[in-house]
Amino acid sequence: MTARIYRPSRSATQSGQAKDSWVLEYEPERPREIDPLMGWTSSTDMKAQVTLRFDSPEEAVAYAQRNGIAYRVEAPKAATRKVISYSDNFRYNRLTPWSH
Repeated sequence: MTARIYRPSRSATQSGQAKDSWVLEYEPERPREIDPLMGWTSSTDMKAQVTLRFDSPEEAVAYAQRNGIAYRVEAPKAATRKVISYSDNFRYNRLTPWSH
């Protein structure tokens, strides 16, 4: 079973840049099954419920190597955030004209 080590992205309600924990999650071994009576999805894969948090990717890799877990590390994507000020809407040298 392969584990994935990554830094989770922040939620839409978070505005800060700090996301300091790394996560080790197991990839599913079998696909989920649909219960014919209720229509719920279920799985018999218990490792899919395990989520481990680490302070650094090195600690997560050391844990995986120590326990003989195959792993892959996914590098975090750089945040692409354009800083926009509200006062820029009223600049005299605005590039785009007003739409109203």
